Amino acid sequence: MAAMENDEKYPIDISARVNYLAEQSDEADNRFVFAYTITLTNASSTSVQLISRHWIITDAERHVQEVRGKGVVGEQPVLKPGQSFEYSSGTVLATQVGTMSGSYQMVAEDGTQFDAPIPMFVLSVPRVLH
Repeated sequence: MAAMENDEKYPIDISARVNYLAEQSDEADNRFVFAYTITLTNASSTSVQLISRHWIITDAERHVQEVRGKGVVGEQPVLKPGQSFEYSSGTVLATQVGTMSGSYQMVAEDGTQFDAPIPMFVLSVPRVLH
């Protein structure tokens, strides 16, 4: 098994879009539901596969949830050079604002395992942050 790496040999571009789901949220019960769409683009010159995920979800009161699991939305996509994969998921916070960050555990076609860091993004009820 190859060693874990996190270098520029296998650059993966990761972006996130967030939507607050007011119809599924209950402010009186401190339940704030967010949907997010992640786009991963393989910017390397070799095929890579997403094996698992590790999320760190932090609310405004600094409560942290860590989520680990195989793949994303039931898939372990293989991305050829230049190829993108997009998926949507969601999370629930007990506060109006929070953040998500983490990493995807990947394996390149040469067997090298590496982490693709997920840049931190903000979850916020509209008009709460200015």
